[in-house]
Formats: sequence, structure tokens, C-alpha cells
Amino acid sequence: MRVLGIETSCDETGVAIYDSNLGLLGHRLYSQVKVHAEYGGVVPELASRDHVRKLLPLVNEVLAATNSATTDIDAIAFTNGPGLIGALMVGACFARSLAYAWNIPAVGVHHMEGHLLAPMLEDNPPSFPFVALLVSGGHTQLVDVRSIGEYQLLGESLDDAAGEAFDKAAKMLDLDYPGGPAIAKLAELGNPDRFKFPRPMVDRPGLEFSFSGLKTYTLNTVAEHKQENGLPDDQTCADIAFAFQEAVVQTIAIKCKRALEQTGYTTLVMAGGVSANKRLRELLTHNLAKIGASVFYARNEFCTDNGAMIAYAGCQRLLNNQQEPLGVTVRPRWDMTTLAPL
Repeated sequence: MRVLGIETSCDETGVAIYDSNLGLLGHRLYSQVKVHAEYGGVVPELASRDHVRKLLPLVNEVLAATNSATTDIDAIAFTNGPGLIGALMVGACFARSLAYAWNIPAVGVHHMEGHLLAPMLEDNPPSFPFVALLVSGGHTQLVDVRSIGEYQLLGESLDDAAGEAFDKAAKMLDLDYPGGPAIAKLAELGNPDRFKFPRPMVDRPGLEFSFSGLKTYTLNTVAEHKQENGLPDDQTCADIAFAFQEAVVQTIAIKCKRALEQTGYTTLVMAGGVSANKRLRELLTHNLAKIGASVFYARNEFCTDNGAMIAYAGCQRLLNNQQEPLGVTVRPRWDMTTLAPL
């Protein structure tokens, strides 16, 4: 089965073609980062308009790059939620229209299931069961994954997601959007011994996260060291960035170890934009090796939103005869644990 995947949940337009026998044939991604950077975050209306402009050209590019005719496409998978409702509607309407015109089935894919399964696109994919760490701008969750569609939520953030906390900390330091890469780059220049920020909720049992207090602690530290221009000096900014990043990644690593011990699994799969953080990868690899566990993650280009993960996830469901009826219904909020198991 050859599936065209379409991702438009937020500020990236992703298109890909996945073949159930040959694997990923090709993909294209257009990022709207420059469009939203001047606003310090995603502007939903601008995101929706850009998806309208970019979807058809990207589809044509992927078809040409993979030497695929429209008649070679057996089905279409599209992100059905969660996400920005306007952005989701653009992708869903486009996908359903193509499916109707080409007389092929279509299936709506859960955005976070797409992320969770992105490491399956690698040459050495993980095996079920495993604990999944879904860590992005909108989600920070630990999930017990027994098979595709068989998910149990173990713990999640009670407030800000990790990626959102990175964005807000970056804004405090007058860094560019998105905040995760900006904080990580500045942290490389930081003094690891100057500041130690709290590791939230690690002094109690459980697998929940909370980053709002860490955000406030960061804001207070910036205020304590600010100069006439309202910011600390360059070295202090780097030291704060290091301390903030270290607090986030160590908190996540501690919770991941707990989740593996609780489930008895030896495999952690992490996905989502924050999973590209180099320090988080290093720390998890080092810490989990001590307990005989291993960590899997997708290549960097598949950590952020992309069409390849949607094509793959949709293909698995289409192979199990799941598809969408005519009509367009998107789900801006959608509990992944309600998905049907395969």
C-alpha cells in the first residue's frame, strides 16, 4: 500500500509518501518559523493561510521526487488532531477532497501517535512494548505502549509542556523563537557550576511533570541579575540557559527511569520536537544504560512535525481496514488513549 501523508496541525506543512513494502519513498517539509518569529509564537490565522498556500505545491514536489503518479497512491493519511483547529481543517479538507477526487480511502491520524511511531521509520526500530516519552511544545507525557493503539497514560505535565517552557525561558533571555534550539545553543557557553535550578516534582512519587515553577524561578533569576538594558550580561544569560536546560532534562530523565522501573520495560522511545535536544539524548542514553535499558528516537528531521510520521501511522491503520467516512471532522483536543488498538 502506498500512502500520501499530510501534516498541518500547527506551523509546519509536511507531505510524504510511504510504501508498506518499500518504506519511506520521499517527504517534503515547509516550516513557518520565520513567519511567526517576529510574534514570538504561532499566530493561528497566519499558520492556516500558509498551509493553504503550500500544500498543493508540496504534494506535487513529493509526487515528482518519488516518480509517483496520482494513480500510484492507494490512500491518504492526514492529521486529524490534536492541534490548531484552522490548521487542522486545511489539511483535513485538502486530504478528503483529494481522496474523493482520486476515489481512494482516507484516514485521520492522531498527531501524537504519529510522533510516537516516528522512530519506526529508522533502520533499527524499537520493539513493543515500550515506554514512550512524548515531549514537545504542546505535550509532555509518559505512555505505556503495548502495541499500536494500545496506550496507557502514565503521567503528563500538569501545566506547561517542556517545549512551551523552553519558549518562555528563551523569551525572558530575549532569544529567538523557537526557544528550544536557542536555549540549547546558548547553554553550550554556560558555566555549569554557577546556578542550580530546582528539579520540579522529583522529590515525590509519581510520573507527573510541572514546569511552571521552574519558569518562575528562571524569571526571578533573570530579574536579580538584570542590567540597565533589562537583561543580565551575556555570560550570565548563558549560565541561566545552562541551568534551565539542565533542570528540564534531568527532571525528564528521572521520570523516564521511574516509568521504566514501574512497567518493567527496558526500552524508552522519545518523540516530539524536544526529543532533538542533544543534552536530553546524552543524559537519557547514559542514565538508562545503568539500568540495562536503551533509548530510541527519530532522526532530527522527524522529531518536529512532518508528513512521514503521519504517512507511516496512517498506513498501519489503513492496513487494518480503518478509514474515515466522507465529511470533515477534526479534533483539536483528542485523548490518545481512546484510539482503537490494531
